[in-house]
Amino acid sequence: MNHQPPSGHHSHPPQPGQYVPYPPPPPRKRLGTGAIVAITLGSVFAALIVLGALVGGSEDTGRKDVTSVGSREPDAKPAEKPAAPEKAEEKPVEVTAKRTAFSPSVLHDGGTYTSVSVTVTNRGGKTIDINPLYFSITDTTGSKHTAELGVDERQMDTVDLAPGEKITGVITGEGAFAPKYVTYVDGLLGDGTRGDVS
Repeated sequence: MNHQPPSGHHSHPPQPGQYVPYPPPPPRKRLGTGAIVAITLGSVFAALIVLGALVGGSEDTGRKDVTSVGSREPDAKPAEKPAAPEKAEEKPVEVTAKRTAFSPSVLHDGGTYTSVSVTVTNRGGKTIDINPLYFSITDTTGSKHTAELGVDERQMDTVDLAPGEKITGVITGEGAFAPKYVTYVDGLLGDGTRGDVS
């Protein structure tokens, strides 16, 4: 059956400003029971994951604190133990020095020399070697003077210094200078022990 507009009425496009009725919106679909249950379970599951992460994070932090505190104690003890040997390594040899007049030996060639009286004390647990060549003198300008052999009659002896022993002798440098400190190195190697010249 043909539906034609009533006679005298022609379909025209709506004019601007003219009210045109729109069809009603389709009815909203309601969520089924299954969908509601799934959303609820998903929310609960997500909340459990977040809570688990928070609780787990605080437990991990607690464990880290315990571990770090536990590790600090052992670290602190070994740190203290090496500190004592370091002092022991600096202290096994004690060097003291004082300015003294140069006393020429028979080998003196007439040059100018500066002498320092040095005392070495072995406070360690092993024997150390003493040799004039193991000493140097540093002057107040920072210049280092090696020991000159045989020019001062009171030159430091070459000996093995046992634990608890000490020895005093003279170390002499060439030239006239103001000695600031003497450095002794056991066997020419190592850090050396310094004694300020008084």
